[in-house]
Amino acid sequence: MDEPSPAGAVPDGDALHMARAIRLAALGRGTTSPNPVVGCVVVDAAGAHAGEGFHAYAGGPHAEVVALSEAGERARGGTAYVTLEPCDHTGRTGPCSQALLEAGVARVVVAVLDPNPEAAGGMSRLRAHGVRVDSGLMAEEAERGNAEWLTFVRLGRPHVTWKFAATLDGRSAAQDGTSQWITSPEARADVHRLRAESDAIVAGIGTVLADDPRLTARPDHRQSPYRSYPPATPRRAPLRVVVDSEARTPPGARVLSSEAPTLIAVADDAKTDLQAPLLRLPRAHPDGLDLRALLTELARREIVSVFVEGGPALAGSFLREGLVDRVVAYLAPALLGSGAAALGPAGVRTITDTHRLVFEDVTPIGTDLRITARPASEEN
Repeated sequence: MDEPSPAGAVPDGDALHMARAIRLAALGRGTTSPNPVVGCVVVDAAGAHAGEGFHAYAGGPHAEVVALSEAGERARGGTAYVTLEPCDHTGRTGPCSQALLEAGVARVVVAVLDPNPEAAGGMSRLRAHGVRVDSGLMAEEAERGNAEWLTFVRLGRPHVTWKFAATLDGRSAAQDGTSQWITSPEARADVHRLRAESDAIVAGIGTVLADDPRLTARPDHRQSPYRSYPPATPRRAPLRVVVDSEARTPPGARVLSSEAPTLIAVADDAKTDLQAPLLRLPRAHPDGLDLRALLTELARREIVSVFVEGGPALAGSFLREGLVDRVVAYLAPALLGSGAAALGPAGVRTITDTHRLVFEDVTPIGTDLRITARPASEEN
C-alpha cells in the first residue's frame, strides 16, 4: 500500500492549489453518492493554472477527467492536484490513473489515499510509469470534506450526523410540548440544505407521533460552472427512515407521502398490517432496535450518509452505541427553563463517561449559532 510522502517533500506553494481542489470537491456534496466527493486542479509545466473540476454526480466524469479536459495540451508536463487518490479501476467510467498518464502529466499530488481496495492503486500505476507522486498534502482538510464516504468505506456503515435545535439552556420544546419555531428561518433553511446533502433522514416514532413531520428536503439543484456538465444536477430525494420498533406509524402519517421514499424500521417480532416498506431488525433491548443492524442494512442500500433528526431518545441511543460521527447544533438566543431536553439518556452515569467533542465550526445563522463538532475519539 502507498504511504504518505515524507513531510517536506511537497513544496509549500502546492497548498494553494490543493486548497482550491478541496473547495471544488465540496461542490459535489449531495449528488455524488455512493461515490466520494473529489476535486482536481491542473497546472501547466510553468506552474500556471490550466484546468480544474470536481465530481458532480455518480456516473458522471471524475474530477481528474474534467480538469484534464479543460487543461487540454497544457496538462502535458504539468501537475495535477487531487483530493483523493486517482482510481485505478473501470466502473461506470474509466480509470483516472490512465487518463492522467495519457494527458502526460509529470507529477500528481494527492491529499488522501483511497481506502477502497477495488479502486485503489492509482498512485502505484502512475509511479510505475515514471510520474512523480506526492501524497498527504492537506490530508486532514480533505478527509473532513469527504468524511461521509470515508466512514462508509472504512467502517462499512453510513456516516451519522445528529442534528438538534435548542435554546441556550438546552431545551428542544416548551413545557407544553410546543417547539415551532425555536430557531430562525435562516437556520431552518440551513437544515434543509443539510438534509438535501444526506442520503437518509432518520427519525424516531416519538417524533412522528408528536409532530407528524414530512422529513423532506426542499427542492435544490446545483448549477455547474463547467460546460462539460449538465446545466443542473438534481439531488435525489433522501430516504426517510422511521425507527418504530412496535410499528405504530399511522397509515396517514405525512412521512408516508409520495414526496420521497420511506422505510419503516420495526422489530423482527412486531405485528403490523401497515402498508409501507418495512425493515425488520433485531431488538437491542425491550424498547429499541439494534441501530448497528439498521446502519448495516442502510449501507447495503448504498446509503453513505445519515442525518438523524428525530427526538432525544433516539439521539441518546445513537450516542450510547458510539454511532454519532458529527453533531450539528442550532442554538437560539432564548431560554425556556423547563420542557424537553435536546438529548435523552446517552449512557453517561458519571462525568468520566461524558461524550467529549471537538469543535469544527461555529457560524452565525440568522439570529442563531450553528455549532459543528465531532467526537474527540473517532474510533467508532
